[in-house]
Amino acid sequence: MLHYAVVFFVIALIAAVFGFTGIAAGAAQIAKILFFIFLVVFIITLFMGVVGR
Repeated sequence: MLHYAVVFFVIALIAAVFGFTGIAAGAAQIAKILFFIFLVVFIITLFMGVVGR
C-alpha cells in the first residue's frame, strides 16, 4: 500500500511539472489517502503484535 502511495505521489509530481494541475491534485489526494490508510493499518498491526506476545 505504501508503494502505491509513492507511485501516486510521483505521478502528481510529474503532472505538476507538465502543468496538469487537476491531475496533480487528484493524484496527490489519492497518495495522501493511501498513506494514511497505511499508517492506520501499520499501527493496528504493531499493536496486535505487542498484545499478542
